[in-house]
Amino acid sequence: MNHNTPLSPRALRSPSDIHRRVVTAAQLRAEGVGAAEANEQCRPGGPWQQILPGVFLVHPGPPTSEERLHAVLSYAARSAASRRPAAGVPAQPGAGDPRPAPRYTDAVITGLAALTLHGFSSAPPLPSLETIDVLVPRLRRLRSTGCARIVRTSSMPTPSYVTGLPVAPVPRALADAVAELSDANAVRRLLTEAVRGGHTEPSAVVRELTQARLLNRPHVIDAVDSLVAEGRAIAEDQLYRMVREFGLPDPVWNVDLRLPGGPDLGGVDAYWPEQAVAVELDTRAPRQDEDAMWSEYARKRETLERLGITVVHITPKKLRDSLEQQATVVRTALMASCDRDPAAYVAVLPR
Repeated sequence: MNHNTPLSPRALRSPSDIHRRVVTAAQLRAEGVGAAEANEQCRPGGPWQQILPGVFLVHPGPPTSEERLHAVLSYAARSAASRRPAAGVPAQPGAGDPRPAPRYTDAVITGLAALTLHGFSSAPPLPSLETIDVLVPRLRRLRSTGCARIVRTSSMPTPSYVTGLPVAPVPRALADAVAELSDANAVRRLLTEAVRGGHTEPSAVVRELTQARLLNRPHVIDAVDSLVAEGRAIAEDQLYRMVREFGLPDPVWNVDLRLPGGPDLGGVDAYWPEQAVAVELDTRAPRQDEDAMWSEYARKRETLERLGITVVHITPKKLRDSLEQQATVVRTALMASCDRDPAAYVAVLPR
């Protein structure tokens, strides 16, 4: 692979070699290489190059995408003692170089680079990115420079790890990417792939976009509406599949329940009239207070259960991750109906 070869997430190598090619000034000092000697190595036509302030690439020629990622993390991470010498920098005699590769502290790849690492086909390939976004704590004294764009945050996320690299979880990476995008189609493609590809739930994305104060942008609002609709469609398909594959009796789908001559009791996604069992999917709408939304769900559930109707509350994540278990929950509720007092009669209307 030459230095211009596009790099896919699966092509990233283990960190055992990369930390010999991308080193910090602190690591060099620990190996006895001072600033003057490092600068001499980086002279025009020399064997090394300074890729970012305090970060050196110990070979000539363009950096690979892998090297750029590690360079950005090395630049943004809190300084640590060297644990592995650079290529061409000899270890201490007899040391055998038993030290592990350095870890990156308080630095997490985010934005489009993170989405590419998570496997998003709608995110640009790493070599095409002029800058790589990296999250750091808000009070860190760092500036964006070269290929590193510093993104400050008051709350560092718990990173996922892709081939050893700390990467922001998909919802946070999406929010950081969307913050820099003005192309409505690009935003919609990323959000749609996040849900359709099973990377995350719509509610998690909406939560991050809300915290990032991005829901006042019209093109983001439109994309979020499409995201929620996509999430509900996928969840409904999973619900149909659950009934079909696990032999549950056919319900009536997507109906409103109403007391005869009385108030509307609300809609449910599936209802078994003979057993008085309802299934409701939790696909909460965006831009509404989550506590208020949950209170609305709870009030409707309490009202139905006072009438003798059992309500099974299912999230899209549960359908995706444990379909058989959710089928068992519904089957148990149906079987238990004969042990309950008869439910009040309710009218069932198409929704």
